[in-house]
Amino acid sequence: MKKEIVVLFLFFMTSVLMITGCSGCEEDKKSEQEEFMPEAQGENTDPVGYQVEKAQNIFAYNIEERKKRAVVRTPCDTIALMEHILRTYPPGTYLVDLDPRYTYSIPQSAVIYQKALGGTYVYALVAKSRAGERLVEPKNLIGYDASFIDLDSTKLGTAFFYLTLFRCTDSSFTTLWESTLPNHGGFNTLTMKKWKNTPYVEAYFHYARGIGRLEYNFFMIDSLTKPPHLLLTIETINRKRSMADINGDKYPDYYENFYLDTGDRIVKYDSVGFVWRDSLYYSIRDKNKTTKY
Repeated sequence: MKKEIVVLFLFFMTSVLMITGCSGCEEDKKSEQEEFMPEAQGENTDPVGYQVEKAQNIFAYNIEERKKRAVVRTPCDTIALMEHILRTYPPGTYLVDLDPRYTYSIPQSAVIYQKALGGTYVYALVAKSRAGERLVEPKNLIGYDASFIDLDSTKLGTAFFYLTLFRCTDSSFTTLWESTLPNHGGFNTLTMKKWKNTPYVEAYFHYARGIGRLEYNFFMIDSLTKPPHLLLTIETINRKRSMADINGDKYPDYYENFYLDTGDRIVKYDSVGFVWRDSLYYSIRDKNKTTKY
């Protein structure tokens, strides 16, 4: 009986020592890992988002990878534009990619090339990181899921989008203008279109919260070298803002359509026109109701 008690006691002590030893190992591992973790930045400890040099190196690496896949290079091609942005813009600035159609689609930049006025012009969608926050990552700016970023954008950084017109001469890019695009994520496509023979660039963004889309339309009213006129058109499950020509001038107008959700269907019950005057859109019913774009 005494032998059995002694054996049980030794077994118990051995188990305690093993558990204590393992706990100590875990603590040692944690302490070793903590030595290599970045300093906490609020709720986000992502090392890339706060390491400017590392983020720039990743951008440069991605450019080199695109060079390897490029079959034909030209002096003013998209890769050259990416290098120009990397070299001359503040860290955390990127040439935005189109939303890929398939999982393994080759990345394509949001650019539109145009030969005009004896030169090469490039409309490009550029994203800049907000100062004082972590740098944005391009992958967090495009696609349907990225349209939720406004709900908690600071954890992933805040991107400011700009439609920018570059002129390329002898392999050198010059910025002619950049126009603010009031959105932070969810980009899909960039397309050149026409309205009453006026060219305009449509930047299409997903709008997941409204189950729809936002279209930022930049009109080259007077000349492509002058800053464009912005009009926002919207289409969601219960709202539609459609482009129109109400007063016949050179600026596009729009109709704001109103819908009633009856529970089993959505019915349109009213529509109000807005026309551009001076620097705002005014309702044709109530002059006190205005919008900027």
